[in-house]
Amino acid sequence: MEEQLDVFKRNLEAFALKYKKDINKNPEFRRQFQIMCQSIGVDPLASKKGFWSELLGVGDFYYHLAVQIVEVCLRTRGSNGGLIELSELKRHLEKKRKGEGGISDDDIERAIKKLKELGEGFDIFTVGSTKMVQSVPCELNSDHTAVLALAQGTNFVTSSLVQRKLGWNPQRIATALDLLLQEGMAWIDDQAEERERRYYFPSLMTAK
Repeated sequence: MEEQLDVFKRNLEAFALKYKKDINKNPEFRRQFQIMCQSIGVDPLASKKGFWSELLGVGDFYYHLAVQIVEVCLRTRGSNGGLIELSELKRHLEKKRKGEGGISDDDIERAIKKLKELGEGFDIFTVGSTKMVQSVPCELNSDHTAVLALAQGTNFVTSSLVQRKLGWNPQRIATALDLLLQEGMAWIDDQAEERERRYYFPSLMTAK
């Protein structure tokens, strides 16, 4: 078994050398290469320095992408509170990376996974069918994601809407909304026609 793995690793190295340009420039090719690596327990992102980094620059690619992700998230944090749709983050990155080759959602998720391991407050979670990127060290639970899911489509919720749709008591509603407000992930609108406070989520609005 070990001999077979060694042979496969050598073949993988030969493949990587032959298709180095494609791996670095083509997002889908890069994703397939990652899958091949994982199948034999090889992590080309394990270190920025080392064999794979020297051979392909793969480690450097994700390191550079991670730095760009941090830059975009810091720049947009004032408007979205550190919460941004993955698709919106990708649009910002593509503008920033003009001429550097394409990137995929998979590339972004792998780079964020490395940031998460460093304890930088980054995480990815799903709201409905939408992937959200969190860039602040805040513990969001299922109540917060349920509120965000409820806000999809309208970009806002009210306490009465949450109570009606989710069946929560006032204390549970206040606890969830207060944290989102505290972290800057929600904005208050007290000028609504129905005179009930609305809680808007800029991360959902900017993604349109």
